Amino acid sequence: MRRLPVFFVLDCSESMVGESLRKMEEGLQSVIRTLRADPHALESVYVSVIAFAGIAKTIVPLVEVVSFYSPKLPLGSGTNIGAALDALMHEIDKSVVKTTIDKKGDWKPIVYFFTDGRPTDNPSASIIRWQKEYQQKTKLIAISLGKNADFNVLKKMSENVIVFEEVKDGDFKKFTDWISASVVAQSKSLNDNLEPAPLSKLDETILRIVKEPLETVDESCVTIVGRCSKTSNPYILRYDREVKPVSTRDFKMDFSAYLFGGCYLIDESYFEWSDNRPLSTSVNTSSLVGGSGCPHCGNISAFAVCGCTKLLCVNGPGEVECPWCKTKVSFGLGPSSSEGGFDVSRGRG
Repeated sequence: MRRLPVFFVLDCSESMVGESLRKMEEGLQSVIRTLRADPHALESVYVSVIAFAGIAKTIVPLVEVVSFYSPKLPLGSGTNIGAALDALMHEIDKSVVKTTIDKKGDWKPIVYFFTDGRPTDNPSASIIRWQKEYQQKTKLIAISLGKNADFNVLKKMSENVIVFEEVKDGDFKKFTDWISASVVAQSKSLNDNLEPAPLSKLDETILRIVKEPLETVDESCVTIVGRCSKTSNPYILRYDREVKPVSTRDFKMDFSAYLFGGCYLIDESYFEWSDNRPLSTSVNTSSLVGGSGCPHCGNISAFAVCGCTKLLCVNGPGEVECPWCKTKVSFGLGPSSSEGGFDVSRGRG
């Protein structure tokens, strides 16, 4: 009997502590229960679990569904995606039966790769090896638990990148039901000697396919690039995120703002080294505290915005030529703080 190997590669980093880790354990148990109840899956599906945090290990080797016992997941510091891929490739080499002249090997393995964060190692070498030697031999579904994963990395690992967002109670069960249905459909189609079934239809209230890497920015800071209105030379403003607790007799809350960290001279090589994909992410100026003059010419403000949405420096009210779009722009006094701020484009950080 040809087996259908299914690998669960699970992020057990410290950001998963508490409810998230518990739900992942329960979700795995739910998937196994569903597979045990299906005759096709019971006959062909074999399951393995690989956990990763600062290290990666196989905690359940490839075993038939009927003999599978859900493990207690570990917890550690770090999100070593490269190590997780290395462990997965090692397990595939060790456990999956290859087709030979004499006999058919296992079916193409299915991998469900879960993560909620960005790699804390450098996964580049592991990804290159994966792409060259394993990507065409497996079906890997990369699943981001929330929006904080590094989608650029996940898209290099697989064309199937999915975002799961839990909005209300019961969403995680819908998610695990979708995984179960996909595995059952795969096992049934293979046992019937048909082409492998596609992924089950997504519930778009909780799941979304990532066709292109999402716009990702470093939320720990805001960076905004401007040009000197006199010399056209570029500079960069940096604001660092600070969260302060605010409390009164009636309530407590955290207040988040970006405090001015500096205005720095840069040169044109900045644009050569930058990711030039369009980025529509913006920040409201009401959340930015502080500022400075132009580091090139000494104008009193390095924070004036042209109609072309680019930043330039000014020396008070008056007319200047925008160094970006070369149009004449008139500036008056800005709005008072009580009137709120305005949105300005930010860099990726």
